[in-house]
Amino acid sequence: MTDTDKNRGHGEEGMVTAFVVIFVFALLLLAGLVIDGGLTLAARVQAIDEAQAAARAGAQAINLPLFRSTGQVELNPTQAQQEAEAYLASTGHLGNVRVVGNEVEVSVSITQRMQILGIGGIGSLTVTGHGNASPVEGVQGTAA
Repeated sequence: MTDTDKNRGHGEEGMVTAFVVIFVFALLLLAGLVIDGGLTLAARVQAIDEAQAAARAGAQAINLPLFRSTGQVELNPTQAQQEAEAYLASTGHLGNVRVVGNEVEVSVSITQRMQILGIGGIGSLTVTGHGNASPVEGVQGTAA
């Protein structure tokens, strides 16, 4: 063996270890973005769905005596608020309900716990969904 063979690779001990550590960290970060990002998007869709459903539940609370006497569809604001809040309570998520005129406005917040990114200090993200609904009479449009 010559002197050049003995000196070849000298000073490169541990280079593979550093590469593996950096590569594993990058893979964990990518997996965290994919998995936790997907869970966060799913939570946002769920928040929007629940807000829209709560708004529809509230929009069904019409003033029946007024409708029966005049045919006018108008919300009973107190009952609409109660119906929307009852729906939200059944979901177990936090939300706000407002009745403005003849429209029910609902916002729902869901806190999604991070599965992988939690290791890096991002414990959770809160997403919000909004929904609006107003009462309508009968089927809209023309029949074919």
